[in-house]
Amino acid sequence: MSALQREITGMNASQLSATIRNRQVRCIEVMRAYLERIHRYNPVYNAIVGIVDDDVLMDHAADADRALEKGEYRGWMHGMPHAVKDLASVKGLKTSFGSRVFAETVAGADDLHIARIRNQGAIFIGKTNTPEFGLGSQTYNEVYGTTRNAYDPNLTAGGSSGGAAAGLALQMLPVADGSDMMGSLRNPAGYNNVIGFRPSQGRVPGVYAMPAIDIYYHQLAVDGPLGRTVEDTVRLLVTMAGYDSRAPLSLRDEVPPFDRFQPAELKGFRIGWMGDYEGYLATDPGLLALCEAALDEISGQGVVVEPCRPAYDMARLWETWLTLRHWIVGSKKPLYDDPEKRKLLKPEFVWEIEGSFDMPASRLTEAAKARTDWYRALHALFDRYDLLALPSAQVFPFPAETHWPAAIDGRAMDTYHRWMEVVIGGTLAGLPVVNLPAGFDDLGRPMGMQFMGPMGDDCRVLEFALAWEAATDHLARNPMPVAG
Repeated sequence: MSALQREITGMNASQLSATIRNRQVRCIEVMRAYLERIHRYNPVYNAIVGIVDDDVLMDHAADADRALEKGEYRGWMHGMPHAVKDLASVKGLKTSFGSRVFAETVAGADDLHIARIRNQGAIFIGKTNTPEFGLGSQTYNEVYGTTRNAYDPNLTAGGSSGGAAAGLALQMLPVADGSDMMGSLRNPAGYNNVIGFRPSQGRVPGVYAMPAIDIYYHQLAVDGPLGRTVEDTVRLLVTMAGYDSRAPLSLRDEVPPFDRFQPAELKGFRIGWMGDYEGYLATDPGLLALCEAALDEISGQGVVVEPCRPAYDMARLWETWLTLRHWIVGSKKPLYDDPEKRKLLKPEFVWEIEGSFDMPASRLTEAAKARTDWYRALHALFDRYDLLALPSAQVFPFPAETHWPAAIDGRAMDTYHRWMEVVIGGTLAGLPVVNLPAGFDDLGRPMGMQFMGPMGDDCRVLEFALAWEAATDHLARNPMPVAG
């Protein structure tokens, strides 16, 4: 790569946006630089899939340059290459969901949050890899293969937004979109040392090209942004967010533009550190200590950090999660009922569907009550704390060939996703949660921390993230990628 190309891909998205708008660099130069980097490193890391032909992308970039010459500025992502998580639809591109069942499906329209990104001038270069139907925090599938960690290609990138997080960390993308049901914006961000933000439930309306069966009850998954910096993350959130009447539970208040954000005043800021819920969660040796050392860093800025635990039976929360997860995935039963399609589904997906069989209404009613009680337990903690904190995962990144950890520190995991139990609290409460980098262990493996705020208080969480970014230097440690 030339010095100019390294300079272009080394810019964060906000810097790149300003450089394009001021016509200090042409869109074709930006596209050429990113394609060169993708062709050099993606064969090893497999973060970006379904890539559009170079000639087509260069034509789009040239068109973006012509628009600028005529004074037509499409938005802050004008001429910037963007790859969309392969659970979302982009008109004219394949949406496989990481499944052989849909491997050749071409989307006829954009999902709403993707249309909003398109309207800001982004050029779609392909998709980012995801596990089949987004199930599991390990990005592998039989359509595109396995995505590898930006800091060590022998390790997992996490998931389900693993391709997005790794592609971002490797500077193959300026900014990235993702989605999150069970930590899918948080775990891969933590594993690849970038920012991942799960917005409040309803912040980014769920309006999809393939309409959901239900728009009222299935309230676990959200779409959201990832960025190399908090500023980039905020800018993409502002693009994706905003009320839409087709999503009746979408929030009506607006996220302000980035220039109205200010880093939180850390002196006197109160954080409740929930850790492993007093030993309830199994964690890798050294993981909690790493997170606590990161909290000690900001304690020097005047932040008050106290250990705390919700007044709640955590085993009850896990049973609530299993019930609701089975019920939601059970909506895909028509795939299961087709014997030929069932052969193409991974075992974990089949297990989730079978878990929904003969589920009585009383079990759903109890899960709804338990979820409500959990929200109230966290709400009570916010009377004392500004934010609540947890690790973003219970294990450090593990070998990419391992589908999921069978045990953590000698404690057996009884399901394919039990090792990610630490993320279900934010999901079930519908709260805004940001992953922030916590540093690296002695083996150079990244880890992140979740910081969650009160429902709807996305701005407070992100303003704390700005202050954290300014007070720490974890984001300054970039990967040393291996060329393919």
